[in-house]
Amino acid sequence: MSTDVSQNLVTVSIDGKEILAGKGELLIAAAEKAGVFIPRFCYHNRLPQVGMCRMCLVEVKGPRGFSLQPACYLPVADGMEVVTESEKVKKAQDGVLEYLLINHPLDCPVCDKGGECPLQDQTMAYGPGESRFAEEKRHWEKPIAISDLVLLDRERCIQCDRCTRFADVVAGDALIEFVGRGDHTEINVFPDRPFSSYFSGNTVQICPVGALTAVPYRFKARPWDLSQVESSCTTCSMGCRIMVQSSQNELTRYLGLDADSINHGWLCDKGRFGHEAINSSDRVTVPLVRKGDSFVETTWASALELIASKVPSSRSAGDPDRIGFILGSRLTNEDIYSWVKLAKGVIGSDSVDSQLGDGLKGEVIASLRRATINDAVSAKAILAFTGDIKEEIPVLFLRLREAVKSGWTKMATIGTHKSSLDKLSEVTASVSVDQLQLLARELMRESSRFPEITKLFENQGVGADGDGLVVLLGRENLAWDQSVVEAFALELSRALPKAKFLVTIRNANFAGSIDLGAVPRLLPGRLPLESASPMMRQKWAGLPDRAGRGVKEMLSAALQGELDVLFLVGSDPREDYVDSVLANSALDTVGFVVSVDTFLSQSSAKADLVLPASSFAEKSGTTTNLEGRVLTLNQKVAPKGLCRPDWAIACEIALELGGDLGFGSAAEVLDEIAEVSPLHWGLSWNRLERSAAIEGMMIPVSATSLSIRPRAMLDEISTPGIASVWDQGLASSKTTYVETSTNSEDDEPVGEPATQTVAGMVEPIWRLAPVQPLGFMNLAYSRKLYSQGEHLRNSAHLVHLVVEAKCRVSGKTAEKLGVSSGGSVLISDKAGGEGQFELEIDDSVPNGTVELVRGSFSIPGFSPVRSGETVNYVKVERA
Repeated sequence: MSTDVSQNLVTVSIDGKEILAGKGELLIAAAEKAGVFIPRFCYHNRLPQVGMCRMCLVEVKGPRGFSLQPACYLPVADGMEVVTESEKVKKAQDGVLEYLLINHPLDCPVCDKGGECPLQDQTMAYGPGESRFAEEKRHWEKPIAISDLVLLDRERCIQCDRCTRFADVVAGDALIEFVGRGDHTEINVFPDRPFSSYFSGNTVQICPVGALTAVPYRFKARPWDLSQVESSCTTCSMGCRIMVQSSQNELTRYLGLDADSINHGWLCDKGRFGHEAINSSDRVTVPLVRKGDSFVETTWASALELIASKVPSSRSAGDPDRIGFILGSRLTNEDIYSWVKLAKGVIGSDSVDSQLGDGLKGEVIASLRRATINDAVSAKAILAFTGDIKEEIPVLFLRLREAVKSGWTKMATIGTHKSSLDKLSEVTASVSVDQLQLLARELMRESSRFPEITKLFENQGVGADGDGLVVLLGRENLAWDQSVVEAFALELSRALPKAKFLVTIRNANFAGSIDLGAVPRLLPGRLPLESASPMMRQKWAGLPDRAGRGVKEMLSAALQGELDVLFLVGSDPREDYVDSVLANSALDTVGFVVSVDTFLSQSSAKADLVLPASSFAEKSGTTTNLEGRVLTLNQKVAPKGLCRPDWAIACEIALELGGDLGFGSAAEVLDEIAEVSPLHWGLSWNRLERSAAIEGMMIPVSATSLSIRPRAMLDEISTPGIASVWDQGLASSKTTYVETSTNSEDDEPVGEPATQTVAGMVEPIWRLAPVQPLGFMNLAYSRKLYSQGEHLRNSAHLVHLVVEAKCRVSGKTAEKLGVSSGGSVLISDKAGGEGQFELEIDDSVPNGTVELVRGSFSIPGFSPVRSGETVNYVKVERA
């Protein structure tokens, strides 16, 4: 043991056994690591400790002998002597439990927490066995709906303060609090403010009793009815680790898993309750072919024959790029690779893209120094030029909030309108397109035009070369063309070569799409078309002979009659592409559209052929989160109807076209990815399936980056639903979540990947912003967490949370327009499209700016963002 390590350790005696613990570590955590469980209710390792429940009282020796002290509030000290099982301790535990049960209702048979309740378990293990109280229990009205998703039963509350601490300290939404005094103390919300937090479901998960219950799970199942597997949430690009639970082949709930590098056990409500969409009866379950204005069911064989009859005719014309592929964010890495291999290796078309105008070019992202989430929260300073993180990647917001509030880092934010990051930032600055260029070039210079940001970074110790700086890079305003953000990123990376970038695009697995070549001009491994590895040339039948088109170019080509066949694989351009007018016009002109999807979205509803795909939890695979961490996705339920995994559909199409992708399982796809992609060398299904790899594996994998650690002990009181299902649930739940020895192939050295270069990285191209037309206003255009989409429309308890179609302006702007809040305005785009909206006054919107929420409206002929415009302006008039 090194001197540095030993200096940070102390010796503690627990029940006569000496253990080593970290200096400053809480006694309750140190004891648990040593195999001594101390009962608790209020303690949670991710929350500040309050010592409220007193269930963790133990005897600690002091100057006057042993005395009872709360283990959750007491740091260990060298030479400390602790007794956890004395008669005095047992009597204290009896007393605490008897006190908690005085008014606690005996409704375990109808309580959602029954079977996974820490109060039940600890009463049986540490309680007195009977109560001396015969008086009438306290009664309150129940349940009370404190939000759309959470119900409160005040009679069951044991006042552990977990929910209030989470809401206040972690989420920053102090909307639930203690009220009253003495035996009238209760948890409640403020009369005029419901518990409308994006993270309310976390309070249900960490509640140690049934005081808080989730509406979607209420009366659904018991732990012994459930089975579970580990997986990763794919609602956004964060990749939160979750436990997926089901009963009778139907998903019942998701619970957050504590992955130290990712989500700390927290989930947003959209991700937590999104399982309802997978259970929806509106799923596409059989192949559908268009006959006139409607669909008729067909067989897989007929559907594949129809595709084969359309694709060769386009390929034989000598232009494979007349066949295009637009891939969506719900796909696994294995799905993406299979479709890329089909498009680029079998058909020969490089016209493959996964960015629907709301992302960034793959070559640009591939050229930036990638930062991890932990890099960001521990950076000397953060520069945020991104969308509203709380709306787009909510759990990342929690990680950033914790870092800033704890003083680990400081942040500066730049942009065009307000966001949730402004409250966390030391400096906020409004910028124009021209100012962005100056900021990128002069950020760490004495001549900087933004001295407040420069001074903040210098005080934080950021080097002149950007060392210690992490840039959060995303689409802060969709009214600005992506080329603006790309030029800023390239200019900044050139000026500050040691700065790291965490790309905060919200779409799930956008990083996997780029890493695996689902963008033009790149192959798997972020390799240029002309730089295919020898193994790739061996595994692939061929390669594109020229660069293909992106989504914008494919849609423009369709309007010119230059696109014959278009595959939409889990994508919905009609709703999701930023220029909806272009998307709708273009898709109407494509000769043959194949949609591979789970629902009849706006795009698939107008396709010529719809193939039913397996959804999340119906297939196994991997996903890559925004920092480049490969995470497992495990199947939990059987696919509905005739649905097939997307990778298998690509294999079937390849066979019908006379090719062979060569895959019989998702594991075989991953094995080939590791063979052909230098970025993924060393990645293996076996390593990812190991329980110790709960946090996944960062790529590129190397001997130094590969880190498989034993899993931290599961706190059964912090996550009771997971532990209880594990102990009591169906036998199938034990097929995962098992401890394995670390003496395995992971100890073998991993070869270093070949040096990678990305072609085409030239000087950043700054496009001049157009002059703002007379009578037009600035546009702030971005997404909200509950913007419309198939995910929300098919989630029964989330659909009513969809953002309303309103436009927001400041009070001064509304006064100039002569419209009051609630009035109607007519908004016109530069192409003449019009839409009518209800106006809402919001003084956080800059004067002269109108804010619209993407995904809150669908108006034929109207799109506030038009492709080709560097900056989009809109005209606002009284309706």
